[in-house]
Amino acid sequence: MQDPKDIQDIKRPPKELIDALYEHVSSATAAGDLNKMGINNAFIQGPTTYTPGKKIVGPAATLQFMPKREDVYADGEYTDPELQLHRHALYGTQPGDVIVVDALGSMDSGVFGNMMLTYFLGAGGIGAVIDGCIRDFPEAPEELGLWLKGVTPNYHTQTTMFPYAVNVDVNCSGTFVAPGDIIIADDDGAVVVPIHLAEELAEQGKVHAEWEEFSRQKLEAGGDLRLYYPLSDEARPEYEEWKKMNG
Repeated sequence: MQDPKDIQDIKRPPKELIDALYEHVSSATAAGDLNKMGINNAFIQGPTTYTPGKKIVGPAATLQFMPKREDVYADGEYTDPELQLHRHALYGTQPGDVIVVDALGSMDSGVFGNMMLTYFLGAGGIGAVIDGCIRDFPEAPEELGLWLKGVTPNYHTQTTMFPYAVNVDVNCSGTFVAPGDIIIADDDGAVVVPIHLAEELAEQGKVHAEWEEFSRQKLEAGGDLRLYYPLSDEARPEYEEWKKMNG
């Protein structure tokens, strides 16, 4: 189990990059464009939205759980709280952070409850993507975006797992997430954006959003799907003129 003194903070991207991704890139756009960049499946399958209508974009702080072994972890919900790493995963929270949890897909352990999530929100956290569950769901702060596999009344170490490491690479529901990667999550689900591809994705996303809006308008007016989606070379001059007219 990681010593709390060894926990490293994450590196956070510029606010301008987060804002550009939030404005122009949905989870669907991110998944499609990242595929073109060589990332075949950046979708974190399993966790689904428990806060419909909410979108978040932010850097990932990570928390890793491991199967419980009694000689490594002494059971107890409040046994020496400061040795429980799920608390330390939240201590470094800065505004705009997303907590991503490898909870082994467990459906009977509540990684966080109302009090922990309230603390996370108060420190500036914007959302959680958990390959597992939370508890106290009815009291969870409404302002937080939550992508979960489910909910449970059990606390985090009640059954078969315990928090093992913070801000390390994790397997979140079969998807590799590194601390500091960017999470884009909305009603379609959560996608991890490798940090070294984030600027390129923001640029591609802006272009993608522009031509899709043009195409949507054309299709809404009865335009030919073969001509406008995806945007064909034949329709591109019309698109360029539309861009000039719309600034």
